[in-house]
Amino acid sequence: MTTASIITNAEALLALRNLNQTNRELATTQARISTGLKINSAIDDASNFAISQGIRSDIQAISAITQGLNNSKGIGKVALAGATSISDLLADIRSKLTELSNAGVTTAQRDILTDDFNGLMSQVGNFIANSSFNGQNLLTDSATNILTVSNLAGTNLSLAAQDLQTDSETLAAVSVANSTSAQAVLTDEFETLQTAVNSALGALGADIRAMELQTDFLIEISDATEEGLGSIVDADMARESARLTSLQIRQQLGVQVSGIANKSPQALLALFQ
Repeated sequence: MTTASIITNAEALLALRNLNQTNRELATTQARISTGLKINSAIDDASNFAISQGIRSDIQAISAITQGLNNSKGIGKVALAGATSISDLLADIRSKLTELSNAGVTTAQRDILTDDFNGLMSQVGNFIANSSFNGQNLLTDSATNILTVSNLAGTNLSLAAQDLQTDSETLAAVSVANSTSAQAVLTDEFETLQTAVNSALGALGADIRAMELQTDFLIEISDATEEGLGSIVDADMARESARLTSLQIRQQLGVQVSGIANKSPQALLALFQ
């Protein structure tokens, strides 16, 4: 019921409340448009904001795990490249040892072949020494297995150390002064190194493959998790745009109504004229 009062202007108070409500809704809509999010803080929706924060934490953790796996893959791939290069040299090394096993080789020829053999073994040592990534080398005698967290549960994937240094140095130190000793090397130290290299190639390849598969899986999980997060917090920009236009019109009308309501008490002056 409207009363003729100059103390309390109910119409103006109602208009002001409606205008304030419109301004709050307008501020919310503008925040959603500017951020692209319908939930920007716990004030907007406490439960869903808490859920979204937990999901964001998971996404960041998955990203860190993926980075760790990529670092470990780098170590493994460099070691694999070194082992592959050694494997390629083994054919030449075997050829030199086979020639040195020939009793008909002259002293001068044996000296040349021995120098070639020593040069090839020196190259093997260089391959091992240079198979380092980010300060880690899996092919040396001091190498240790590298454990890398692979999922949010904390499960580790292992990149196994492959000590090729010990066997290569043993082969490099052998004597090939005569055909008998060279033949013995072929069936002993050389075979040992070749077996170690083949084993390293298989193990490194399997470990790296496991890490690549896990990395691909984590990328898919991260993408799916981000989509789930988006369904919770992302704003519908088309809807918000339409709402913004509506609220701006309501705001303008609210200002006009407030102005009209504030002028109502002035009509009472006519009663005293």
